[in-house]
Amino acid sequence: MSANATRRVEVYPDREVVVEFDPGLTFECVEECTWCCHHGVLLYDDDLIGLAKRANLAETTTDFRGEKFVTREEKSRDDHVAEDGCACAFLREDGLCTLHLEEDWKPTRCSVFPLSVWLEDGDLHVDIRESAHEHCEGLDVSDRSVIDNLEAFLPEILWDLDDPDSNREL
Repeated sequence: MSANATRRVEVYPDREVVVEFDPGLTFECVEECTWCCHHGVLLYDDDLIGLAKRANLAETTTDFRGEKFVTREEKSRDDHVAEDGCACAFLREDGLCTLHLEEDWKPTRCSVFPLSVWLEDGDLHVDIRESAHEHCEGLDVSDRSVIDNLEAFLPEILWDLDDPDSNREL
């Protein structure tokens, strides 16, 4: 979308986002992809509290540049891993997430994917992550409109964060 074509969308009462992507975009996770799980998952403070209820933080998180991330760990398999053989500590061998499947919970960053969020001039902006265009197989493969389902991608906590930038990686 061009800067002239951006639009404001109310996601929650009194919580707007500036949409920077094509409003016709659709997204649905596809089986066997797991590309988003190959990177470190940034954890905000509320995510740390939620994760602590479900896992041992000492074993499943790491500090990087002063921020907490879910540990990427080496996996003894060829599928559902990055080129270096690593993936999220919670990514199971079958390509499913332990936290999402077994705990019905996921960190904010996982909810946001494949979107990118950032603050600009006091407004929360959202676009498609640049890398997702190249790697994410779930873009434009379904009828699930992203703009009509923004509450599924954007947890309300994002509006309360000083730095919701979701592009930071481990």
